[in-house]
Amino acid sequence: MTDPWVALEPGADPVERARILRRAHETFTEAGTVPRPVRAVVADSWRPSARAGVGPDGGADVELADSDLGVYRAEHPLARVMPLCRELMGSFALDGEHLLAVCDAHGRLLWVEGHPVTRRQAGRMNFVPGARWAESAMGTNAPGTAVAVDRPVQVFAAEHFVRRVQSWTCAAAPVHDPRTGRVLGAVDITGGDGLAHPHSLAFVQAVARAAESQLALLGPGRPADEALELTALGRDEATLLVRGRRIRLSRRHSEILVLLARRPEGLTGDELLCALYDDESVTPVTLRAELARLRGVLGPGLLVSRPYRLTVPAESDVAVVERRLESGAVTAAASVYAGPLLPASRAPAVVRLRHRLADGLRSALLTRRDPDLLSDWAHAPWGEDDLDVWRALAAVRPTAMVRARLAALDTELAAPPSDGQVPSVLPGRQGLTDRNTRPAPGPGQRAGGRPGA
Repeated sequence: MTDPWVALEPGADPVERARILRRAHETFTEAGTVPRPVRAVVADSWRPSARAGVGPDGGADVELADSDLGVYRAEHPLARVMPLCRELMGSFALDGEHLLAVCDAHGRLLWVEGHPVTRRQAGRMNFVPGARWAESAMGTNAPGTAVAVDRPVQVFAAEHFVRRVQSWTCAAAPVHDPRTGRVLGAVDITGGDGLAHPHSLAFVQAVARAAESQLALLGPGRPADEALELTALGRDEATLLVRGRRIRLSRRHSEILVLLARRPEGLTGDELLCALYDDESVTPVTLRAELARLRGVLGPGLLVSRPYRLTVPAESDVAVVERRLESGAVTAAASVYAGPLLPASRAPAVVRLRHRLADGLRSALLTRRDPDLLSDWAHAPWGEDDLDVWRALAAVRPTAMVRARLAALDTELAAPPSDGQVPSVLPGRQGLTDRNTRPAPGPGQRAGGRPGA
């Protein structure tokens, strides 16, 4: 075989090779010897698998589940390249009835996506998100072995150490941190015998290299202590941690930094002008003056032009909520959401982002139907008039107080307005739209103008 990391040489009969490998696997499990033609990479994996106590009839344990899994993968570096992996591998997995999987450096599966029938079949052996498929837990398998040997590898049929996995073929390649070189995890394609081809190994290797290139583009170019930390949820004026000092930004500077933090590649002057002002009479001179003042606030070298962009990474609470929602970590996302984004802002791009973020979290809460999460939203200033949320809360936690509040909202909605104005309670996004566009509450007041408790 010309490439020892490829499972089948060109022209080999997969059925015959699988039969020979099953016999070899039986010999190893009974006598501890590895007969030919087992590849060296497989033999070198079988031996430590046996020494680690992996049984050929064992199974994978799920170590991360539900919110723990969601939080872990939301914060994992590979979460940033999952859109790229899906773009490159998603159609291939669906069309070929394969699975796209991504694991961490410990062999824990973070994402398993692809053809629904294949996913159900793989679920029977716990090839699911949160399960540990390290060599030390599941023996020889492509994702676990790839991170163990730090090489792209293909595993075919009975080369798998655990018998229940021997009807599968997989190819995986490690993904490295482009700055430190350490293994972050691996990308894997799993399916039937059709994957026992050199092309599948080359394919995952190319995806892994693309992921590393993307991480290099997205990653910080400076030490972490020079990164910016922006807090903009639930406040009209954002705060910024920059070079060890925390500063309070003006409303306009808050808007600018929220937008630039989302676009590390930068924005042109025209793009910023349209994003910040809905008044076409505002001139570029006004924007340039604001940006000059912002440069003075940030300090030298952090804001450059053509296009306008930040020269250091900027993390924001907005981005944290978005990442956690995307990965399904609803509880973790809700824990960071301190309220609508810059609620007093009228900047068109900020208003759109405010609604998109709030609507995304709200929809996730309604879908999850967790009584604690629904209660937190319903009792927050931005959710106290949200009829749909109160209805969902009443369905899962029908206490007297919840039923009373729901009845009051239903009554308010049914009552005709006495002064010709639109009712303050609206179906669907009750209170959310109104509260996002009202002036900020004054001292001692809650949102909505009522005295605070």
